[in-house]
Amino acid sequence: MTPLGEQIAARIDAAGPITVADYMAECLFHPSLGVYAAGNPLGSEGHFTTAPEISQIFGEMIGACLAQAWLDRGAPERFCLVELGPGRGTLMADILRVGARVPGFLNGAEIILIEASPHLRALQRDRLADHRITWHGQATGLPALPAFFVANEFFDALPIHQFQFTKGQWHERLIGLRDGALCFGLSAGPIAAPATGDIRPVEGMIVETCPGAIGHIAAIDQHIGTHGGAALIIDYGDWQSQGDTFQALSQHQRTDPLAAPGTADLTAHVDFEALARAVTRAKYTRLTPQGVFLERLGITQRAQALADRLTGTARAAHISAHRRLTHPDEMGTLFKVMGLYANDTPCPPGLMP
Repeated sequence: MTPLGEQIAARIDAAGPITVADYMAECLFHPSLGVYAAGNPLGSEGHFTTAPEISQIFGEMIGACLAQAWLDRGAPERFCLVELGPGRGTLMADILRVGARVPGFLNGAEIILIEASPHLRALQRDRLADHRITWHGQATGLPALPAFFVANEFFDALPIHQFQFTKGQWHERLIGLRDGALCFGLSAGPIAAPATGDIRPVEGMIVETCPGAIGHIAAIDQHIGTHGGAALIIDYGDWQSQGDTFQALSQHQRTDPLAAPGTADLTAHVDFEALARAVTRAKYTRLTPQGVFLERLGITQRAQALADRLTGTARAAHISAHRRLTHPDEMGTLFKVMGLYANDTPCPPGLMP
């Protein structure tokens, strides 16, 4: 068992089983043994690769979308440009490169990164060294200005609770010990029904909730509703909870999430309906597949223009990256996009009310 696994096992042995949310928080955010503290989990040498790391054209489309949303709101002289979970800073670097071509955009932007990991903050600082950056731990306490948010693969890494419907009652799914090894089990007593929208429970059903996601989306909603702006939420998931989606990736391969705590990235699919239910001050757009969203923004035309400058393996890799981002059999359907926008303003480009 890993050092973090031994700590978790000792905690369970002393105080009893823990929730899936507590387990995820320990594995991801433990200050010295968690995935985000121990090193860089992204890229070819990490556990997973996000869309901005696959190709620059993803970030260019997001940058063009946000810049147009800014123009659609009268190009406010001062505004916040906010990314939640900015990873190595790749997406923000691409957004700023596109934004530099839009007169007034960079001059007016107060760039804010929502990042808790000191290690990743250092990578972001190096990647964005030519820009003035402010870091926050939460999407709260931002300057009282219009704000344009982007969250790409942020919500899927927030700790979840799991609940299972058994013999006509709901129980929380917990992590305990069996013969010294971590294992799943259920709470001893029944609990109140989790907030799951209009899902009708059936025997054996598992649903997931993510309180942290609701807190973040509520903060974004409050800011846009009060000060104006727009947001793009890009992640894998669907309109409702999709059962047991808790999963682990180690070195880009699926693995048992309980096997080696602290050595694999843990995620779960995003319940976009739960996010939408938390939006009360702003409006939210229709949920849109990532491939459709990117095609509406002109990703194929941009990809073709870049392909014309490439040959050989570089051209083949570029074409493969475009397919990976947009094709229904790859990220094009699995990943979804939902926008937030203030009342009486256009919804973000590429999306529909």
